[in-house]
Amino acid sequence: MKLQAQEIPSKSIPVPAVKQKDSLNLGLNDVLKPADTVKTVKNDSIKKKQPILDGIVKRKAIDYEKIDQKKKELTLYNEAELIYKDIELKAGIIVFNYEKDEVYAGRIKDSLGNYSQNPVFKQGQNVIEPDSIRFNTKTKKALVWNSRTQQGEFRVKAEVSKRENDSVYFMRSARFTTSENIEDPEYYFLARKIKFVPKKKVVAGFTNMVIADVPTPLFLPFAYFPMSEKSVSGFVIPTFGDTQEKGYYFQNGGYYFALSDYFDLQVLGDYYTNGSYAARFESSYAKRYRFNGRVNFRFENQINSEKGFPDYFRSRQYNIQWSHSQDAKASPNSRFSASVNLGSSQYFRQSYNQSNIGSSLNNNLSSSVSYSKTFQTVPQVNFSVAATHSQNTNTEEIDMTLPTFQASVDRIFPFAPKNGIKKGIIKNVNFQYSIRGENRIHTTDSLFFKPGMFDEARNGFQHSIPISTNFKVFKYFSVTAGSSYSEVWYFKTIKKEFSDSTNKVETTDVNGFDAFRTYDFNSRIGTTIYGTFKFNEKNKIQAIRHVMTPSVSYVYTPSFDQYYDTYALDATGTRYADYTRFEEGIFGAPGKNKSNRIGMSINNTFEAKVRDKDETKTEPKKVMLLNNLLFSTSYNIAADSLSWSPMQVSGGTQFFDNKLNLNFGTTLDPYAIDNSGRRIDKFNIDNGGSLFRMTTANMTINYSLSSADGEGKGDASQQTVLNGGREDDLFGRGTDMSDQRQSLFSKEDEKNKEKKTTEFYRLKIPWNLILAYSLTYSNTNRENEIVGNSLMASGNIDLTPKWKMGFSSGYDFVQKGISFTQLRFERDLLSWRMSFNWVPIAPYTSWGFFIGIKSSVLSDIKYDKRNLPDRTLR
Repeated sequence: MKLQAQEIPSKSIPVPAVKQKDSLNLGLNDVLKPADTVKTVKNDSIKKKQPILDGIVKRKAIDYEKIDQKKKELTLYNEAELIYKDIELKAGIIVFNYEKDEVYAGRIKDSLGNYSQNPVFKQGQNVIEPDSIRFNTKTKKALVWNSRTQQGEFRVKAEVSKRENDSVYFMRSARFTTSENIEDPEYYFLARKIKFVPKKKVVAGFTNMVIADVPTPLFLPFAYFPMSEKSVSGFVIPTFGDTQEKGYYFQNGGYYFALSDYFDLQVLGDYYTNGSYAARFESSYAKRYRFNGRVNFRFENQINSEKGFPDYFRSRQYNIQWSHSQDAKASPNSRFSASVNLGSSQYFRQSYNQSNIGSSLNNNLSSSVSYSKTFQTVPQVNFSVAATHSQNTNTEEIDMTLPTFQASVDRIFPFAPKNGIKKGIIKNVNFQYSIRGENRIHTTDSLFFKPGMFDEARNGFQHSIPISTNFKVFKYFSVTAGSSYSEVWYFKTIKKEFSDSTNKVETTDVNGFDAFRTYDFNSRIGTTIYGTFKFNEKNKIQAIRHVMTPSVSYVYTPSFDQYYDTYALDATGTRYADYTRFEEGIFGAPGKNKSNRIGMSINNTFEAKVRDKDETKTEPKKVMLLNNLLFSTSYNIAADSLSWSPMQVSGGTQFFDNKLNLNFGTTLDPYAIDNSGRRIDKFNIDNGGSLFRMTTANMTINYSLSSADGEGKGDASQQTVLNGGREDDLFGRGTDMSDQRQSLFSKEDEKNKEKKTTEFYRLKIPWNLILAYSLTYSNTNRENEIVGNSLMASGNIDLTPKWKMGFSSGYDFVQKGISFTQLRFERDLLSWRMSFNWVPIAPYTSWGFFIGIKSSVLSDIKYDKRNLPDRTLR
């Protein structure tokens, strides 16, 4: 555009326009011309010029933006940002040549002459932080100097990087590590040449491991590292070592199968040079908002020593674990759950792949698989099917129910109005119906999973119909009265008779349907009494509140002697005994003796109101003094002797902001005993003793304290809890040899890692301590002795932000010896973890040292040395 102060007359020569012929006004001759004489219009041979930019350019800079039309360049300086298509670029200086489609970004010098504002190049999900970069937006090729990028758990820095396209990079003098500090990592792998495919793999040439900037003799002529963000299949490198009993070994080697996004499978195995071997199959599965679970199967063929030696022995051990939980939102009216832990009774005591004292000391293994469903009818119906398992690892006895069936109908009030309050005896009359069926199996470890385990199976059904009502009398007393009817079906009963051939009483099974029916009457009356003892307002304790709940119950059960028969005890025919054919049934047998029992109980609660230390608070603070102090006993009117049952006393309380839990209990017998220890129909006070004879007593104290409130509880490993061990670490922490990445440092420690690295030592050292004391007294037969008296302790302390120490120990005052003791040490080496566990006292004397990389990508880079406790195979 040209602007002037005044109009200048045009000096150009006018060219007259030639009048064009109207193409629509054709004559007859024009229409009838031959086709070859008609002139055609040619297309324009000049192509339209494409736009310089294919997209919108967004940019900004603090100092200046400069456009050079001659060089076709856009320059941004100081905190420059450029967004073009899918490219986001931040740097100190950015030069964009929009004719060549090339972008250059680099650093700038600050006022002190130091380089700052490194480029940050982002395309899609790939982020690169180099010193400088040159990039072509069309060909996608790039040349990068000192690039820094992160792919999964890997951080990579290379002197020069060349990008061929979106999926291939070539790097020179590159180092890659899992350390969070890429500029000064505690370790890295230095590779001369690398081919890098993002989210897929890294292929490197000669690679050398560098620790603390010191090259090590550890090298590889070439290396391959998977970089997929999804799970991929691959080999699991085994651990090498040696044992005194089994020789050299390869342990925990195998293959990981990434089967799908919902489940996986890991197959691991061990081999020992004396012939022992083991196999493990581990699988995890999950589906969001539906369910998740885990399955483990372990088998070990163990050989101790060698053939010909006296200590030679072979043993086969196995363990099956399955945990399954369903999301509550998946199906509100039905639920499936599983918690399975079964196998050989000696697995955790003899396994060479588990150093888990808490699991080996546990005497019980249990399992449960159940499915339940609720039918939203009126009345509501509940249905469930379950299979259970209970195993004693000391006696090696196993009890199973395959299956247990239960169904129940919700409570029905036949005389209650549809709307309004149910008040009175008649309106509160209600009844229920429930049925339970079981197929119970009792076997041993040696017969488990063998046909013989089903030979002694017992089964049956139990129907129950309780009828009850409740009402108030004298305004303050609540009365409950009712009756219960039960019918039991058995498909196998017994018969007892004296056999002349064997000269003893023989018990035989009788197959076939049989049933018995029982009923009883019951009632209960109770009330609640409140009492408050007030003190001077100036006292620290301002009041004590006592809540007492007395109750009296009555239960009448008639005699069902019609279900009893007699059998001869010997060949003379003069000695007989009574029995019922239902006595070995899973739901019990009908009672022969009439019961007319009155029960009495008093429950007490004591609570104090204490003046708060905070003077700004006007209300006193409530402190629990004694919780649930219960006294209970009963009297059988129909009994001809020993009518009173022993009195049961139990209670508990909490102190120090619920950190100390105290529970106690005792049994007080009013009757005396004879010289043989049998109860006689004579009160103990009439026999020269006290009013009650204390037969048993027990007390447990658990105290949890720490340097900060709420941090006193120990945290055992997940595998220890899954194996049936304690949730705390009073019996030490279990170690799974197939995964040594378990740490003493909690998730909170990891979150605060950056803050802790700035501290060399701590003025306030975090710690936690758990104390457990147990005392058991027995005087059943005038032994008057302490049968159990032990103190156990477990704790952890952070010596420095990177050093943590833990211990578990105890003392048995009865056996006068130190119980299981474990010392734990761990050093957080940033990307690495180093730990040392030591059990110094027999019979579990052992130690283990481990140092390795935390990251799962490089978990095979480790050093593991251990000496496990001696195993006695059975």
